[in-house]
Amino acid sequence: MPAPHKSKIVNTLYIVFNQLTPVVRTLLLLNVAIFLTQTIMQIDIPAMFGLRYIGGDDFAPWQLLTYMFIHSATNVGHILSNMLGLFMFGTWIENVLGSRRFLAFYMVCGMGAGMLNNGVIYVEHTLERQSIEAFAKTPTPTKFVEHIEAHEHFLYQANKELVHSFVQRNGAQASELELKRLEIAKRNDHVVIGASGAIFGILMAFMLIFPNIKMQFMLIPVEVKAKYLVSFYMVYELVAGFGYAGISNVAHFAHLAGALVAFLLIKFWKIKREY
Repeated sequence: MPAPHKSKIVNTLYIVFNQLTPVVRTLLLLNVAIFLTQTIMQIDIPAMFGLRYIGGDDFAPWQLLTYMFIHSATNVGHILSNMLGLFMFGTWIENVLGSRRFLAFYMVCGMGAGMLNNGVIYVEHTLERQSIEAFAKTPTPTKFVEHIEAHEHFLYQANKELVHSFVQRNGAQASELELKRLEIAKRNDHVVIGASGAIFGILMAFMLIFPNIKMQFMLIPVEVKAKYLVSFYMVYELVAGFGYAGISNVAHFAHLAGALVAFLLIKFWKIKREY
């Protein structure tokens, strides 16, 4: 027979799970099922259904839908953080909006985040191409290094000496070809996955509808109103998006885009503040 304490934990989880609203419960099951499938069966689902850059060779419109149900198999924290956000705040918003409207809200926030993030990437690639064209006009070792540092930061940090000597050893023409090769490779390799855009939409909706509910951030034993805590989080995402919080592979602008779409939807639907 199972240990009594284990049975109690299972029963508690069962009760909590059944108290979730239907769409939140379905989304949790779907995301976890996909994550377990790719992890156990070792299927590269992100490569198949992740959101590619709109200017890349492998972009397809349906990826705007599929990408938000896929999480990194090598980073459990990725799906845990997103599903925790859905679990904690999704039911509140579904109760206010109703299940059908909440599903539409979730999908539009996720897809809108993907589209707007692709727009940001488009601007980044446009600036990168302009930098390559500027280098081609007056190719110097200094300009080559400046371009790599600005547009290939990870590569530069890992290979500083090699980068500084590359253009001097290989000449301007070879250096220009290398910059173009890197730009094309990055354009085609760019993949965005995760429900974060939709989850940040839920956070924004929570802040607008329940601004004065007090929340506690992680392990810090201080309660802060939702309007202050979520606003601080959004400011951090903006700062991190511009690289001031360190370089990472997190799509911070997708998070902000999801929040922006949520803000517009809540205002368009004229959802009133409840607390």
